[in-house]
Amino acid sequence: MRVSVVVPVFNEEGNIANLHSEIKNVCETNGYTYEIIFVNDGSSDGTDKVCRTLKPLKYIRMRKNFGQTAAMDAGIKAAQYDYIVTMDGDGQNDPADIPNMIDYLQKEDVDVVSGWRKNRKDTFMKRFVSRGANFLRYLLVHDGIHDSGCSLKVYKKECFKGVNLYGEQHRFIPAILKIKGFRIGEVVVNHRPRTSGYTKYNWKRTIKGFVDMISVWFWNKYATRPLHLLGGIGMLFELLGFICGVWSVVLFLMGRKMSNNIFPPLLTIFFVIIGLIMVIFGLMSEILIKTYYGVHVDVPYSVKSIEEFGNKKDENSDSIS
Repeated sequence: MRVSVVVPVFNEEGNIANLHSEIKNVCETNGYTYEIIFVNDGSSDGTDKVCRTLKPLKYIRMRKNFGQTAAMDAGIKAAQYDYIVTMDGDGQNDPADIPNMIDYLQKEDVDVVSGWRKNRKDTFMKRFVSRGANFLRYLLVHDGIHDSGCSLKVYKKECFKGVNLYGEQHRFIPAILKIKGFRIGEVVVNHRPRTSGYTKYNWKRTIKGFVDMISVWFWNKYATRPLHLLGGIGMLFELLGFICGVWSVVLFLMGRKMSNNIFPPLLTIFFVIIGLIMVIFGLMSEILIKTYYGVHVDVPYSVKSIEEFGNKKDENSDSIS
């Protein structure tokens, strides 16, 4: 079995050596052909120095801190094996769960297995925010899992063909893949307390995550038919404009001075114009969507280098800068 383990890291110098050792032990104990990919997302501590001592390792350095989603996307694109495992670099995800997740993926014939941190070892506030986000995700996205925020997931490599991740979308990868028709499963996993460093989550990431959730909802509902949404809203405004227009005509026929009843005609003009604009936007969106599906989409980050340490094929470090 061939497994690529992708780990985005940002200022995790105190966690990555032990995490690397755990991943290595799990892969070798289970007889996997494996690669460990650490993506350094612009760390400012000693993360780079520690990574260079780890073997075997495919080490990717980002030019600056682009965010966890970008780092994960870069790591996934560099992965070469049949199964791609993603996990956090803070040591809270347990590599010992990987074999059980792969077994579940194979036995249940699903394409993605997501970890469920049923007994989380986080602060009350972090758990509270996460549960609120999960509730909103349930209402908007319907990806069929309990804990989309858990980074510990196993994917078939084919899941990411033609997929680019943006913003904070790493949380919604199962939802994005479900839209494309892939089957999603879920397994309860161990969650450990952080032993070193500090959490990178804050209110800004929460807001960004919510905005991305709306983006995924829109993509799910209207990615191939934006005119249905924007045109529908436009028709609603046209209907309101028609009602206000009838109201204006009735007032005129009743002999009312329109100079004293200027509000209904103004509303008529406003609603009609807004309705036409929404319909035009819908038509333009249809054209843009067709263009999107027909051209290559660039990625919003830049990789500085990819290096390999302890590669069995070549003990020397290969660097691509």
